[in-house]
Amino acid sequence: QVQLVESGGGLVQPGASLTLSCAASGFTFSSYDMRWYRQAPGKERSLVAAIAGDSSHRNYADSVKGRFTISRDNAKNTGYLQMNSLKLEDTAVYYCNAIHWQNGIVRWGQGTQVTVSS
Repeated sequence: QVQLVESGGGLVQPGASLTLSCAASGFTFSSYDMRWYRQAPGKERSLVAAIAGDSSHRNYADSVKGRFTISRDNAKNTGYLQMNSLKLEDTAVYYCNAIHWQNGIVRWGQGTQVTVSS
């Protein structure tokens, strides 16, 4: 079964850390670039971070640079988003996305809720 499954979300206080995981199955994960998006209530989904299939390139939204780190372990078919120094405005549903540029295939996970609250 082809799927992406996110996990690791939760309720934390400002300044805390969380690590999100994205487990891929049913396709060749290493052939896909991976991205993390987030969507806060009433807002559009926005790109948070991206990583190439071989981890050779990584990009971050300005709002998370220096605080978030995207990584992947192709041997485990899993991607990660390490989030440090979390802020109230990081509250959102976080989605992982895998994209195969040559074939135009895009896969989405179901999302995991991250709530930062004091």
